[in-house]
Amino acid sequence: MLELRNAAKMVGGEYHVHATDLAFEKGTLNVLLGPTLSGKTSLMRLMAGLDRPTSGSVHFDGVDVTGMPVQKRNVAMVYQQFINYPALTVYENIASPMRIAGKDAATIDREVRKAAELLRLSPYLDRTPLNLSGGQQQRTALARALVKNASLVLMDEPLANLDYKLREELRAELPRIFAQSGAIFVYATTEPSEALLLGGNTATLSEGRVTQFGPTISVYRNPRDLVTAKTFADPPLNFIDVVKAGSVFRRKEVDILPVPAHLAGMANGSVTIAFHPHHLGLSPQTSAAARLQARTQVSEITGSESFVHLDFDGIRWVMLAHGIHNIDPDTEVDIYLDTRHVMAFGTDGHAIVTGVQA
Repeated sequence: MLELRNAAKMVGGEYHVHATDLAFEKGTLNVLLGPTLSGKTSLMRLMAGLDRPTSGSVHFDGVDVTGMPVQKRNVAMVYQQFINYPALTVYENIASPMRIAGKDAATIDREVRKAAELLRLSPYLDRTPLNLSGGQQQRTALARALVKNASLVLMDEPLANLDYKLREELRAELPRIFAQSGAIFVYATTEPSEALLLGGNTATLSEGRVTQFGPTISVYRNPRDLVTAKTFADPPLNFIDVVKAGSVFRRKEVDILPVPAHLAGMANGSVTIAFHPHHLGLSPQTSAAARLQARTQVSEITGSESFVHLDFDGIRWVMLAHGIHNIDPDTEVDIYLDTRHVMAFGTDGHAIVTGVQA
């Protein structure tokens, strides 16, 4: 188990990582999800031993490894910016950690070729990195991490430079590979969709703080606060400040939505309600759909789906509608919100009711 116990990191008098408690079990996939500069890389550097926490400690299998350098830890790291040995062939790049570990030639050859086949590098084993595309160079770095058989594998947005098809294949394959090895797998990403595809556990980060940690689907469906809900939303989360008055939500003294059954027990008063773009539609999909009116701003067609940007009472929302919808700007349209998936947050930003199927 890898544990961060009240671990914090300050640089130049500013917190890059606020005091953090996290525990990752062996054989698990753990995603660090947050925007750029949220603290993902800084947190991973503490885990690896590249940086020492300003306060707090790091433990591995119950042993305090806070001051232990990365060279003495069984850690493999892969970055978005691929790092390879330019003078070595792809074969030797992949083989390098096993040669350092003193593995025999037959084992090295078997593991190199196995990793190369998985990552579609077999035709390029005799090439040097400078004769590869960016995606092939990143695959080489990934293959080197695979064969190291590390106890802790840290991957900082490693698939960003790969083509779409290979990226999707690896997202499905990598968790299984590392789970079988018994390694702790920590994967940093800015993309909520990637976290959902990978599964496992997710820690959401914002401004150097871990806002929530747990099973990925649980964090997505049951965010404990508005910051977490916004972090785990792409396209951006839709939200609006309203007043609960009995059985309705009001804005500027106008009833805009009925209060859904799962929020009926809330106290009256000011709240923020929020929902994901795919819970808005141009037609009612369920009996719980509530009709609203908004003005279109722009439509983005992405093949089988359309992102329709809306203005609702001066607030910008995004609707993810199935099919092709090229709606002229400044058109008044009826939109339908599936109220079963509305989340509510108090004036302090904390969730009022959890358990919403987002």
